Amino acid sequence: MKKVLILGATGAMATYLVPELLEKGYCVTGVSLDDVKSGHPNLRYVQANAKDHMFLEKELAKGYDAIVDFMVYKSKEHFGEYYKLYLENTSHYIFLSTYRIYAGDYPLREDSLRLLEAEKPADFVSFEEYSIYKAEEEDMLRQSGYSNFTIVRPAITYSQCRFQLTTLEASVLIYRMLNGKTVLLPEGAMDCEATMSWAGDVAKMFAAILLNRAAFGETYTVSTSEHHTWREIAEMYGRIGGLKYITVRDEDYIELIGGGIYAEQQLKYDRCYNRIVDNSKILSLMGASQEELMPLEEGLRMEYENLTAERLARIGCNKTVNSRMDAYLEKLKGHESNV
Repeated sequence: MKKVLILGATGAMATYLVPELLEKGYCVTGVSLDDVKSGHPNLRYVQANAKDHMFLEKELAKGYDAIVDFMVYKSKEHFGEYYKLYLENTSHYIFLSTYRIYAGDYPLREDSLRLLEAEKPADFVSFEEYSIYKAEEEDMLRQSGYSNFTIVRPAITYSQCRFQLTTLEASVLIYRMLNGKTVLLPEGAMDCEATMSWAGDVAKMFAAILLNRAAFGETYTVSTSEHHTWREIAEMYGRIGGLKYITVRDEDYIELIGGGIYAEQQLKYDRCYNRIVDNSKILSLMGASQEELMPLEEGLRMEYENLTAERLARIGCNKTVNSRMDAYLEKLKGHESNV
């Protein structure tokens, strides 16, 4: 049996990738900070810090055929401490990049201009900017002299505990939906096209890449090609779970969610771009068609209706952002009553 090591094995994509690989006959070891129990004879979970060098060296000595790396390295210097260790100790290393590396042109293809090379405004901050350091880490792999890697660029991916709307995550979005609270959204993004993929489909794309010689040295945008405006997606959430929302100025929205310049850049240089994906390269590798992928509203409804107490506990509540939204709405209500 082929042995696969998954670093970050309990995240949104890995949740679906693990059973997909087991079904295909792989022996899987998942590393996570969570204490997870396995109920499958070919699945082993290890509770550990996947960035601990001593742990990694000991684990890699067990001989893995492939490594799927869901970890985040917040600079090329940080990534430089790890990537050769992976390349030298496995037949196939899959690196998680992001579709956020693309500049504003669309449809997005693997050879589309990246923000790293694009002309950027004077106030753009590159240091610790997700779209920049991911692109720099891609280049490190290409310049490594190795060819036993594949770069994957997921679009926004929703899953069992992961729901998004513009830059909001489930700890705000789902919490407010379930409690009948109005969600505040950035006006500047609402009529921009967005692409959201179901994690189950993305897992099948990863599985098609894994140990596939045709994928070595290649880059794939792993995503659906279905796209909708953020306003249309908000309306889907309304039909699925009764979402209520109003839009606010982008500046007010950024202040509400916090995060400073990086939150502002995520909104401005991703969610306010038209993100329409050409996924023909990965579909060709899979021998699949777009029609076989999960339609967005159907997938969101399925995951929402399958929310359990355990999943809701994992989602939690972002108290800071929710309190700010409540205060903003109270202030707005007071202003309207005065008028």
